[in-house]
Amino acid sequence: MSRLRRTGTALARILADAGVIEETRLRATVDLAWPRIVTGFAIMSKRTVDLALVGLVIGPTAVAGLTLANAFWMVAKFLAIGLAGGTVALVSQNYGGGDTERAASVVRLSVLLAVALGIPTVAFFGLAARPLVDLLGQDPESVGYGATYLAVVAPGLLFEFLNLIASRTYAGVSDTLTPMAVRAGGAVANIALSAAFVLGLDMGVAGAALGTTLATALVTVVFAWGMTGRNYVRGRGASPVPLTFSGPLLDRDLLRQIGQVSTPLVARRAAQGLVVFPLLAIAATFGPVAVAAVGVGRQVRSLLGSFSWGFSIAASTLVGQELGASEESEAEAYGWGIVRLSVLVYLVAAAVVVVFANPIAGIFVNEPANRALSAQFVRVAAVSVVALGVDGSITGALRGAGDTRVPFVSALAGLYLAAVPLAWLGTVVPALGTGGLLLALLAETAVPMVVNLWRFRSNRWKAVSRGYRPDPSD
Repeated sequence: MSRLRRTGTALARILADAGVIEETRLRATVDLAWPRIVTGFAIMSKRTVDLALVGLVIGPTAVAGLTLANAFWMVAKFLAIGLAGGTVALVSQNYGGGDTERAASVVRLSVLLAVALGIPTVAFFGLAARPLVDLLGQDPESVGYGATYLAVVAPGLLFEFLNLIASRTYAGVSDTLTPMAVRAGGAVANIALSAAFVLGLDMGVAGAALGTTLATALVTVVFAWGMTGRNYVRGRGASPVPLTFSGPLLDRDLLRQIGQVSTPLVARRAAQGLVVFPLLAIAATFGPVAVAAVGVGRQVRSLLGSFSWGFSIAASTLVGQELGASEESEAEAYGWGIVRLSVLVYLVAAAVVVVFANPIAGIFVNEPANRALSAQFVRVAAVSVVALGVDGSITGALRGAGDTRVPFVSALAGLYLAAVPLAWLGTVVPALGTGGLLLALLAETAVPMVVNLWRFRSNRWKAVSRGYRPDPSD
């Protein structure tokens, strides 16, 4: 352990000397980020495990089916992530400003909104799974697999909505260890359950979906204990802004603030989720193997995006808390330091994935001819993840300030003015073909990164944050 500490100290000094991030800020960032990174890998591993299992047992058509179904899951989840982004921004600012009671009220309202959003979503996806998946797919076999998966996994969305609020609440009070432990336990449960249902009971895609649903529900049950103010072990894990329903359920001023901060985030996330539909529809014109390749590439990028989970939430929390304490210059220093750190981490991660793209693709697709296309998408996805990581960090800093409108507009531009037209171009230019989908992977992360970096450099986010900070006289 002492050797590990010495290595960490030496690395911190190197980064500080290189002008990447100052040592004390690095420690605060890493303390918050690394549990969220583990949490991100744990959460994204659920979808990765499901894709790998059905690819191993059934083949590319099942992978294509799950890719179609996951498009609907991710749209709903992105909506909840947007709501949870408003939660972490307001919890961190009020908690950093010493108003714990108001921070707890934010949590209560967020939970109620999550339930109100989750219940109709579950009902809609469960009852309309087949016609929904049929909108995207052209191969009947893939559509059948996708519809089965979506119908069985739909109930897990309500639990996932609540899990996101819980995770962001803990992050807003600088505790990312508790959600890491809970989420990691859920990931292990998901692997065990899905493997048992798919490999042991031969339940196919329905087994993969059932394992994911049950594991997600288990995470909600465990979160409920700490979120209601009770410790897990050794006096740790209780939320300092516990969820109670003893006070007024509706605070109009807080509801307005949650709406102002969350609405652009929800819209941005919805735009990110909805863009997958035209992309998959375009990929379907090239056949189920192309759909599977798109799914594999995007899943690998999502898994690598787990680093951004850590950096983004660290930026939101630390920038938000410094702004809550009226330390604007320190908030800016944290923002830029985390951005520079994320660049280094993502360059290394992307390089590793590019080198090992072929064996990584082989985890999902066994046939050599099909694997080559998937490996190509994995390589391009790895390159695009560098911009994704930088954008995640800078967006996290803006979110911590409550400045969420520009990130929304930048996401729209990258997705619908760049990615979709480039993907479509491959259908009308034969020489380009699936290359249009590859270009779309790059464009949808590069454009938002450039716009949001410009926004943060302008310092206008500081003025935006002043409308959400607690009154110093309170």
